Amino acid sequence: MSGPPLHWLNYHHLLYFWATARSGSFTAASRELQLSPQTVSAQVRALELVVGETLLERAGRAVALTETGRLVFRYADEIFALGRELTEVLRAQPARRPLTLRVGMVDGLPKLLAHHVLEPARGLDRPVRIVVSVGPTPRLLAQLAVHELDVVLSDAPASAAVRVRAFNHLLGESGVRIVAAPSLARRLRGGFPGSLHGAPMLLPAEGTVLRASLERWFDALEVRPEVVGELADSAVLKVFGQAGAGAFAVHAVVEREVCRQYRVARVGEVPGVTERFHAISVERRVRHPAVAAICARAPALFA
Repeated sequence: MSGPPLHWLNYHHLLYFWATARSGSFTAASRELQLSPQTVSAQVRALELVVGETLLERAGRAVALTETGRLVFRYADEIFALGRELTEVLRAQPARRPLTLRVGMVDGLPKLLAHHVLEPARGLDRPVRIVVSVGPTPRLLAQLAVHELDVVLSDAPASAAVRVRAFNHLLGESGVRIVAAPSLARRLRGGFPGSLHGAPMLLPAEGTVLRASLERWFDALEVRPEVVGELADSAVLKVFGQAGAGAFAVHAVVEREVCRQYRVARVGEVPGVTERFHAISVERRVRHPAVAAICARAPALFA
């Protein structure tokens, strides 16, 4: 599609496009905007002529974003989010509505650590409602790309191979410890780490960064523990460990709290294994106040 040079954008056209992309059809957008579907369609067509490319494709009665459409939608989402934020600030009402923070948390991320990382968001001068989704990294990054999430907390940076406009903000890094129920910990301390050979061990699920790090460490030592459980949920893994099912790994930054809460004890340190944690956003410079607070305060947590 060809059109005039892109000198300026008509923000009414952009609004109609954004509403259509969000709702999934011209009909749904027309109801939201209180206009006819023909009017909405014509306004989106006008935007496409200015942009010079197709933004929406018909998919039956619905519409789907083209690659350029996804790019324009991301920017439109940011533009109108800033507009809503500006309106709220200008109103300056004493009893403002809570700010919503939508967080994606990758599978296997320690829940205790995530709690501490998110805590600064609760210290803002306005109420914050935190909505957390837990899932695999690709799904969370896809949700981040279309602004269904404000930030993704991960134990690995977003790969350049992932076709998502994302920026990694390092929160901090932590060493790793092996802990176990007290009786098992006493038995394994002698001769550690060789004592782990044949010992019952609970591991994170395959595909997690910590699992890969532990397996490399075992291989380097030529130690083969007896894997009695592989658990994707870190909280469930700790409950099994508390019951004495096997030793398990924890991050040093939350070791004291894990030992207190689950009544386990340290077996030994995993030298050379360090985990790094990231906040992933679609912005190079974070604008969401709650995400900015998280990134600013995180280094003190890992110090």
